[in-house]
Amino acid sequence: MWFIFTLMFEQIDKFVDQCLLLTAEERELFHSLLRFRKVRKRSYLLQEGEICDFEAYIVKGCVRTYYLSDDGTETILSFAIEDWWVSDLYSFTEQKPSDMFIETIEDSELLIIDRKGKAELYEKLPQFETLFRLLVQRSLFALQRRFHSLVSQTAEQRYLAFVDKYPQIVQRVPQNQIARYLGVSPEFLSKVRSAIIKRR
Repeated sequence: MWFIFTLMFEQIDKFVDQCLLLTAEERELFHSLLRFRKVRKRSYLLQEGEICDFEAYIVKGCVRTYYLSDDGTETILSFAIEDWWVSDLYSFTEQKPSDMFIETIEDSELLIIDRKGKAELYEKLPQFETLFRLLVQRSLFALQRRFHSLVSQTAEQRYLAFVDKYPQIVQRVPQNQIARYLGVSPEFLSKVRSAIIKRR
């Protein structure tokens, strides 16, 4: 068990080290505020109507975030894999009920910090505010790029850009979910993929 936790912390430490320089004591404090959670695939980390009380770093696995319309149609907002974070930032920050679902696509291993733990982290190690601010900025930039692609690119262009940017996700996520992420029907995406293959 000790070896497993060492590997997990090693992974998140490499992520943190890209932005921060921590002492051994500071690193130990950070580790103490993280909770390990192992989750089976097709499990909900968050459901619509719940208040999100976590930000989760993905050690292993694949997770999706999506909305559900009144008629039951899914709109997938994002996918997340190893070395990414997942949460509902609005619900987490404002402590308001979420309007989204966060679900594992694969068996997953997470390191979770809750709202109380994050507040303590900021109080004792304020430099972490820089790290989490950068995470929020990256999420905002990704959403801006996605919105621009939805209004300016064809479905084929969006699919090719997705494959180019996220090749690992393409191999791990069902095609019908990729279609919902791209804003097209699974049938239409199948036609797009067939057309691309024929031209090669």
